[in-house]
Amino acid sequence: MKKILSLIVAFGAVFYLSSCTDNDEPEIIIPGEENVISGDITSNTTWTTGNTYILAGRIFVNEGVTLTIEPGVVVKGEAGTGTNATALVVARGGKLMAEGTASAPIIFTSVADEIKPGMIASPNLEADINGLWGGVLVLGKAPISVSSNASDFQIEGIPPSDTRGLYGGNDPADNSGVIRYISIRHGGANIGEGNEINGLTLGGVGSGTVIENVEVVANQDDGIEWFGGTVNVKNAVVWNAGDDALDTDQSWSGTMDNFIVISGEETDHALEIDGPEGEYSAGHTLRNGSIKGASTAELADFRDGIIGNFENIYFFGFPDPGADGFGDFSISGEESVANFANGSLVFKNLEITLAEGATLQTVFKEGAHVHATAVAAGANTVGAETAAFADWSWTAVAGELADF
Repeated sequence: MKKILSLIVAFGAVFYLSSCTDNDEPEIIIPGEENVISGDITSNTTWTTGNTYILAGRIFVNEGVTLTIEPGVVVKGEAGTGTNATALVVARGGKLMAEGTASAPIIFTSVADEIKPGMIASPNLEADINGLWGGVLVLGKAPISVSSNASDFQIEGIPPSDTRGLYGGNDPADNSGVIRYISIRHGGANIGEGNEINGLTLGGVGSGTVIENVEVVANQDDGIEWFGGTVNVKNAVVWNAGDDALDTDQSWSGTMDNFIVISGEETDHALEIDGPEGEYSAGHTLRNGSIKGASTAELADFRDGIIGNFENIYFFGFPDPGADGFGDFSISGEESVANFANGSLVFKNLEITLAEGATLQTVFKEGAHVHATAVAAGANTVGAETAAFADWSWTAVAGELADF
């Protein structure tokens, strides 16, 4: 059908109508106003600096289409749960070019947030309020490992009837775009019993995708979760995750370099690291990280035959493990323990400031303590470079990096 792009000039302002078919109602984009996005992105589209965009539902960037989000844009999701949960979903073959800058990050948040373009901190929402909308999902064509050994799989949160929710494939170098200097806040809406949307979901995302300088604040489920894929991520901070801060699954084979986790009172694991679910098996690397605990959080759990490298990571602020298990660094299951023993699960340069009464042996299970060193608070020699998060992240502006 014929595409229509209209331009209206009135009262000295330029109003853009998004492209639409003959049978669709156009969406009016008004500079400086809150613009409601109620339909999928079906042609190349740009959301422009100075504007706020409201996601009225689950909005897909369709295959073959690029959504460009300019620096300083604020995107807000309307409230909703279940099938009405709002989210931005980049389908396989679609691209998201969300390139913020250190002086003008792109912010994804809730309509309850009164933040406007040019602001960093929310003027009205606390940094532990979560579940107000969904999140951002990027789906690609890179390899995954699932129990059926299929090359693709349906991402959680998208009904099976919608095949745009499929992720995975045979293209390790697949390119889903650029995500740089973005902050995702107050998300994780419930979409089913015990099933919430992650702040940033990466399903089968390929190494041609660029992801750098990402912040997730107050997500009800995980901060960032990888489902297979090969994408590398650099400079990520997760503050107040409701479940796990960083969660890896299905043989993700990329690298996470320079990251900060600040656990909240609802955080389960700072790191939940899972291995393959099917025959395909690959390892990933986490390096140069600083992780602050909370009273009920665990350092990490390495599970399901995980292989990979985990190095130059500093832990502090966790409780003495005691009988409840909080504060553990665990290697779970026979396969994972065997991989640690045979050298395919590698730990190097782990440092920790221990809670009173804790020892390396009580914290680091299955002999992992031999790769850990106890240090005084602030005396760590490994960890993240906090300068990467200065100015543009809410975490830094709120003073949460003072202890790092």
